[in-house]
Amino acid sequence: MTGAKGGRLTVGQGTAMYVGAVLGTGVIALPALAAEMAGPASLLAWLALVVLSAPLAATFAALGARHPDAGGVSTYARLAFGERLSAVVGWCFYFAVPPGTTAAALFAGAYVEQAVGGGQWTVVVTALALLTSMAVTNWIGLRASGAVQFVLAALLVFLVLGSVLLAVPHVDMGNLTPFAPHGWLAIAPAAGLLVWSFAGWEAITHLAQEFRHPARDLPRATGIAVAIVGLLYLSVAFAIIAVLGPAAAESEAPLGQLIARTVGGDVKVVAAVAAVLLTIGSINAYMASASKLSAALARDGAFPRNLSGGTVAGEVPRRSLVVVVALCFLSLAVAIGTGTGAKLLVLLTTGQFVAVYLLGTAAALKLLPTRSPAWYAALVAFLGVVGLTVATAVYMLWPLVVTATALLFLRWNRKRRQDPVGEVVP
Repeated sequence: MTGAKGGRLTVGQGTAMYVGAVLGTGVIALPALAAEMAGPASLLAWLALVVLSAPLAATFAALGARHPDAGGVSTYARLAFGERLSAVVGWCFYFAVPPGTTAAALFAGAYVEQAVGGGQWTVVVTALALLTSMAVTNWIGLRASGAVQFVLAALLVFLVLGSVLLAVPHVDMGNLTPFAPHGWLAIAPAAGLLVWSFAGWEAITHLAQEFRHPARDLPRATGIAVAIVGLLYLSVAFAIIAVLGPAAAESEAPLGQLIARTVGGDVKVVAAVAAVLLTIGSINAYMASASKLSAALARDGAFPRNLSGGTVAGEVPRRSLVVVVALCFLSLAVAIGTGTGAKLLVLLTTGQFVAVYLLGTAAALKLLPTRSPAWYAALVAFLGVVGLTVATAVYMLWPLVVTATALLFLRWNRKRRQDPVGEVVP
């Protein structure tokens, strides 16, 4: 299977999918929130997660190359631990996508509102437009989605890296002192918050079989994406703190403020365009991944059976896509109706991704050849994720609810189909 020719994604398009999924909205929102929690010491949290990204991404790339399947991490958990944990992983990832992508759309909407005005209506309409446009792109098919992602990723790299280069003459190293105004222990919760920024290394595993040559192209795309994302995140976080100083912790649009400080004048429109482009890439990648995943879960008996179409390479899982989009709209309605906005959605997302990483890296330790380079990468990733689990303990309550629901569904489905315990017939 590892050497088989698969779908249509090239290395370039796969790299772009990774960059869009991981870079996402973290770069436009979280540098300020992390600086508020830990001051300039938040740079150490960024560095720690960049370092963790390399073995984590390598682990999922190795698994995707060996077992290309639309189920992604859910498939790896099934091969390593059986159907129950497979369903748990699948459900945690799947139900993290609607609130996560909706929060991303709301972040972009806030930037657009600052540029053109209109209050809450502008935020909501922007979010709806982003979700709808990416739904249409994915409905057309993954080839169109991959091409869109390639163009978006190139624009993202240009905008973010250009902002950092323009900021270099304005760097003031005095803004890095005091380095840890809230104490060194504040770095841990800042790292927990930044998990949002680095979620995405697992997303493209659901599209592994869509690569032309998964065993060759997926690791290549992963390595290139790790270098690009690590460079961009570290450079933009440093530039925001070193240029804006204490004001970085108070900014609602730190990237926009950085551009304004370095270029001069009112550049809210430029910041809004950057925010929208970053968000489109993230939503596009996650909608594609979640749609493939839900189809695979349905195929394996862990989701309603009528969503099982579209798991074969090149097929579009349109029924699954409709459900994903509907849940995104529901998440948007809850965020607006409760008045909590994107914050609640971020909290619902973070813990679920940590749970997926924990079980995914544990599965890798069982599936990858022992003491191989990929196995050692999985070991380092697993230990790092255990640390993240401790740092994000408060966010793990929702994954526990999702886990219980997934296990109840499996039990109900088995009884309904009168299958022996422990077996799931596709």
